[in-house]
Amino acid sequence: MLTQFFIFDRDNILLEKKESGEYSIPISLDIDVNIKSSNNVIDVTKLKDGTAVKAIDASIELNDSSKYELCTLRNSFYKLAYDNYIMAGKCHELLFWDKTTKYCGICGSRMEMTSTISKRCTGCGHQIWPQLAPAVIVLIQRGKEILLVHAKNFKTDFYGLVSGFVETGETLEHAVHREVMEETGLTIGNLQYFGSQPWPYPSGIMVGFMADYKAGELKLQEDELSYGGWFTKENLPKLPENLSIARQIINFWLKQQKQIS
Repeated sequence: MLTQFFIFDRDNILLEKKESGEYSIPISLDIDVNIKSSNNVIDVTKLKDGTAVKAIDASIELNDSSKYELCTLRNSFYKLAYDNYIMAGKCHELLFWDKTTKYCGICGSRMEMTSTISKRCTGCGHQIWPQLAPAVIVLIQRGKEILLVHAKNFKTDFYGLVSGFVETGETLEHAVHREVMEETGLTIGNLQYFGSQPWPYPSGIMVGFMADYKAGELKLQEDELSYGGWFTKENLPKLPENLSIARQIINFWLKQQKQIS
């Protein structure tokens, strides 16, 4: 039976480079790479075609061979087939979950795996499953303009969309309205669902929306946003990477603008 090995050294994943220049996931551990230690191995749900999947947390030392390379999970989006990138994200999330749930949060006893996505406490029997942190992200349009902001936690100078985590006890829609008001002082209307995206950095899911500006003067939340403003398609700043749902929503809006003009 074929097995794909998603091997991580912290946030870096091991990729195998084919003669064609394409990248893939190793299907054997008999590889020209020095795996100095394997901290954990998790069996992940099989693929639809029956291929087995193993997620491995390891310490890796590359040899002189150019056949393998370590790549950040984010950058693997541009090198792997999309299905492999999605599976890599799932494996990374499961390894993070396993590492942070070794012991029961109720009685302190050791947890043990009972399925590919569940654990049970060896002491009190408490069961847990991987937890996701849902976040919302929204493109706000005002006529031919959209609102773009630069958050203080952005590592480069790109502009993105208003976003934030969903709080306990609120709907996704309420979270969008709250985040927009908190971060910009604006109210919005005509809120429409766009789509969602796994965001394994480390355990999130992004839920995207589009909305129309309704009222208010732009006043950025200084604790979280460095700067922001309204932009037309002719004067857009540096945009988010293609891997993000933010860029997908912006690209959809740009396509709409071309159809209008």
